[in-house]
This record gives sequence, C-alpha cells and structure tokens, in this order.
Amino acid sequence: MEVDIQIPQFFICPISLQIMRDPVTTVTGITYDRESIEKWLLTAGENPLCPVTNQPLAKDSDLTPNHTLRRLIQSWCADNASYGVDRIPTPKPPLDKFRVMKMMRDLDHPHLKTQVLMQLEILATDNDRNRKYMVEAGLPKAMLMFLTTCFNKRKIDRGLEEALNILRLIRTPSSELLENNQMIESLTWVLGYDEENQNQTFMVKSYAGMILKTIIKTANSHFLERLKPEFFQTLVGVLRTARKNNVSYQVGNINTVLNILLNVCSWGRNRVMMVQSGAVFELVEMELDSPLDRETTELILGILFHLCSCAEGRAEFLSHSGGIAVVSKRIMKVSETADYRAVLILSLIGKASSGSSIVIGEMLRVGAVSKLFMILQGDSAGYLKKKAREILRLHSDEWKKSPCFDASLLIRCGVSTR
Repeated sequence: MEVDIQIPQFFICPISLQIMRDPVTTVTGITYDRESIEKWLLTAGENPLCPVTNQPLAKDSDLTPNHTLRRLIQSWCADNASYGVDRIPTPKPPLDKFRVMKMMRDLDHPHLKTQVLMQLEILATDNDRNRKYMVEAGLPKAMLMFLTTCFNKRKIDRGLEEALNILRLIRTPSSELLENNQMIESLTWVLGYDEENQNQTFMVKSYAGMILKTIIKTANSHFLERLKPEFFQTLVGVLRTARKNNVSYQVGNINTVLNILLNVCSWGRNRVMMVQSGAVFELVEMELDSPLDRETTELILGILFHLCSCAEGRAEFLSHSGGIAVVSKRIMKVSETADYRAVLILSLIGKASSGSSIVIGEMLRVGAVSKLFMILQGDSAGYLKKKAREILRLHSDEWKKSPCFDASLLIRCGVSTR
C-alpha cells in the first residue's frame, strides 16, 4: 500500500520546490537550496532580487550554510527511508578562492600535477561558482603557462587535456588570453600536432580548437589583421590531414577549423595567405571526396565565396577541374544557405570570366545553368532567384550558342536578355 508522505513545508526550496540538499540563508533571511539560489543570482541580471521578499541581493551575496536545517532534513529523510525517501548526503564544503590557490601551489609538484589538474577539471565542470573562484585565484594564467611550456618543448605533456578543458570551461576573456604572446601559436601548434596515434590527442585538439574559435570570434580587427602565414598553413594542414586519413569521426574538429577560417577570411590579406596555403584545393577536395554534413558544406562554400572574391582565389578555384562542378552539384541538395553561397561563387566566377568562353561553357557543361533554372522554377527565396536571374542574364548570349541550351527557358523563367 502506497503511503502519502507529507514533506514539511520548511524543507522545501522556494525556487526549485524540492527538498533542499544544501540549505543556505541569504542576507534577507530566506533559506534556499544552494544550487537554486546560486543559479538565480547568476541569471537574474545585474540587480537580482530575493525571490521571496523582493529585496535587493548582490550577485556576490554571502550564503550562510543552515546546518541545523540540513541536519533536520537528513534526519527526516532517514526516518522515512522505508517509504522510498532518498537519503541526502552531507554536502561537500563549497570551493573558495583560497582552496583554488592551494591547489595551484600543488601544481608545482610533478608527482601531484596530473591528479590536481583532474580535480580542478571536475570542479570547473560542477558549477559557475567554482569557475568564478578559479578566475579570481588566477588559474587561467597557470593553465596558459602550462600550454606554452608544452609548445616551447614541442611535446604534449600529461595533463594538457585537463588544462585546456579548464580554460574552455571557465570562459577566460579573450583579452586575458591574448596577453600571452604565444597563445595563438600554442593553440595552432596543438591543432596541428603530428602523432601516429591521433586518438590519443583527439580531445586535446578538440579543446584547443574550441578555445581558438572563441578567441577568433571575439578578437578585434587589429588582431585579426596581424595573423601570420604559419597560422593558415597549420589550419589548412589540419584539413589536409583529416581528408587524407578520411577521419570523418572528427567532423566536429573539422568544422571548428572551418569556422575559424571563415571568421578570418573577411580581410584581404588573410584571404591571400589562405590561398597561398592551399586552402582552395583542400576545400574543393573535401567536398569532392564525400560531403561530411550540412554544416561542413555550408562552411566550405562560405570560405570559398570569400576566397573567390580575390583574383588569386578565383585562379586557384578555376585551376581545379572539379571546382565549378562540385559547387554546382550542391545547389538544391543541402540547404538554402548552401544554395546562396554556391550561387554567389558562380556569380563571382562568371563576372570575372565574362570574356572566357571556356569557363562559361564549363558552367553549362557541369550543370550549373540547369541548377540556376531550377532555382527560378522552384519555391526558392526571392533574393536567391534574383541572383540566379543576374547570372543567366549576364551569360545567356554565350550559352545560346550551345545546342545543349534551351533558350525558351529564359522566357518561361522571366529572364530578360536585353
């Protein structure tokens, strides 16, 4: 027979409406479960209020453990265990800045380093409060020093995986990361680290890529305009290695690298360095081999669009026998974003090659023109149809010379050739 257990009301957290596991009292005198009130303080904006009294609460409000209430709750749970009430263990003491500093001192002992890093990683995973104290204790700088030490030795030491994950979890501001002059070089070195057993460094590279992606996404123009050729050579090398080894299981890492490249190719200087690093060839080859997923294709087409906006990039693209073909084949098969980027590439190539019957003829031969008509005849977005009409209008006189071209489609699709 089921027994209806009545939980004492003062055991219930006003936020979660569940039994409190670690009751703490705020300066307003109201007791909450620690996890619930900490989450409330972190997400309630700049001027949080007490959920019960509506009085102001500082984000760094002192939360006083209510030991008496916790013991009462634990005792009640033990008394009602036979009715299916779970036992509530005594919570571990919360992490503070001084405990983090002590653990950081232990990092100086070689026999303790790996164990301490693992403990810090677990604590960083637990909650935002722990990550806040880690930042206050200066842990990011210690992790950066570990990373750059590995870079200077050109060797991935034990514990680097944990160190990078800690840096990723505590979301160190990019400005602080970039204070370390070797930061970008160190992260790109990890990404391009050459080792026979890639599985052993998979997570290390994943974390390095995530951090680098965050830095690049938030960095200012002045920084992005000063990237070195080695940066692009390494990232393109990562794509080359992944393609040659057919490591489709690393699609997450591949997309991270592609995201980084897409975020830096808006600057002409960077585009030229990417082209010189062989980016165009590798991107086309990746799509020709076997498309990995929708996001990968969208990223590749986005980068190719930027690279084809410069003469060097267009020349490399056209020198690849499969360039126009693979871009054309992706139209109407992946997504609207992929369609638009592919059409933009065809537009750039077509305009730059308006005097070349070879390139214009290639567009007809590989099916690019057919795909443009499919866009006009389908329910594609208006901006996509507009761009398709522009391309058809620009080159229709050349395509009309071919017996393979049905000029009547121009009229049916409303394409003026005047």
